[in-house]
Amino acid sequence: MKVLVDTGYQGLAKTHPGQVTAPPLKLRPGAPPARQAAWEAERKHQSSQRIPVEHAIAELKWWRQLQRFTGRRELLPETIDAVAGLVSDRMITW
Repeated sequence: MKVLVDTGYQGLAKTHPGQVTAPPLKLRPGAPPARQAAWEAERKHQSSQRIPVEHAIAELKWWRQLQRFTGRRELLPETIDAVAGLVSDRMITW
């Protein structure tokens, strides 16, 4: 399985090089223009593949229950499942 992650998971990408793909690390100042262009293209390609995931996460965060969850920690997975089901049903009816 191959996973596309954001910059918060750079370490995971290093420990699992064939399975986890993180955005490329930022270039140092003074990098050659050709390398900068390649870096931009690679970053844009990876980010465009992740956009559906980011939109799904954002859709869940719109729900008041998940904005400030103050319930018991062990109930959070069930709450997320319930909201995800509602979001999924709402997307089908659009």
